[in-house]
Amino acid sequence: MKVALSVDALSPELTGIGRYCVELVQRLPAIPSVAETTYWRGNDKIPNPWDLIHGRLPPRPKIPWIHRRVRRLATRLGLRGQDADWPRFRDYDIFHAPNFMLPPWVEHGVTTVHDLSVVRYPETHPQARIAAFQRDFSSSLARSTHIITPTEAVRNEVLDYTGFDPHRVTAVPMGVGAHFEAWPEARRAPVLDRLRLPRSGYGLTVSTLEPRKRIDLLVAAWGRLPVALRRRFPLVICGASGWENDILHDKIREAAAEGWLIPLGYVREEDLPPLYSGATIFVYPSLYEGFGLPPVEAMACGVPTLVADSSCLPEVTAGASMLVDPEDGDGFTLALQQGLTDDCWRRATIDRGNLVAQGYSWDICIDKTLDVYRIASQS
Repeated sequence: MKVALSVDALSPELTGIGRYCVELVQRLPAIPSVAETTYWRGNDKIPNPWDLIHGRLPPRPKIPWIHRRVRRLATRLGLRGQDADWPRFRDYDIFHAPNFMLPPWVEHGVTTVHDLSVVRYPETHPQARIAAFQRDFSSSLARSTHIITPTEAVRNEVLDYTGFDPHRVTAVPMGVGAHFEAWPEARRAPVLDRLRLPRSGYGLTVSTLEPRKRIDLLVAAWGRLPVALRRRFPLVICGASGWENDILHDKIREAAAEGWLIPLGYVREEDLPPLYSGATIFVYPSLYEGFGLPPVEAMACGVPTLVADSSCLPEVTAGASMLVDPEDGDGFTLALQQGLTDDCWRRATIDRGNLVAQGYSWDICIDKTLDVYRIASQS
């Protein structure tokens, strides 16, 4: 089987979708049944996808003269794909777009739809992204032989939204890398010291600062904790800067000045396991998720977790997290207080979380993805 993979989700600051794409890039070439893997960003073939992660943007390849002539002829005839470099004539069995959109030149492919947040909660996204979805998403769906979703919750939403045959939509959960494990204090201390974090514990959230993640509600709820508890356990926020969040950044600066909040910005992958391991509790109050990797990674690192009782998060955490309504401000604060101080709950939650996290594996994710490829190649 020859697989072509879109790698437009790769960048120096990887989101959950980018890390999913990394696993595909790493693992597909090592699978015996995959004879060849090629990588594409838009119309361009990418020789080395790691260049994208390291911020090295490869030059746009020169188009052979015969391709230019074919493209001009197709343009005159009004054929689809006239804006492409004709990669649709390349030799592959499956094209997989792991980030929502098939390129315009791909006539048939497998698409991973991580969520429908742009459709369900457009007010939480930038206008440019909404416009892109309105322009391209329907076309991509029409050319999708099979759709992958990360959870059953999103699969059901996609079925309702698209009317697809259920046999053409498959839930394939993401995985957790083996490096996400509980680091003992002596091992994690150098990393925490470098990040200027207390070794004695802290609250933690790992999230892009965008409206859907509701970090503003978390900051407000943490600010209602007793002063002594906030001083003992500062709130650590790490993640990309996001959008539509000027007020949130102001609140973060105010709380940081008061000494009970520590903003880290984007944290590199290798620092995440010790960062998780040093946390007293991990909190994820997101309004809507397709999967939500951070809570599972936190559970794998032996941290009790508290997540919103919405979208797929109850499914993904499978009874191993405390569920809260972040819109209930007082209730949210009480839940945080319990999570920080109730040692009995913490021990039980850590044990349950480890069991749940063990059920998520990138090997399983890739194996199920290959099953989808086989089904799609026979369609």
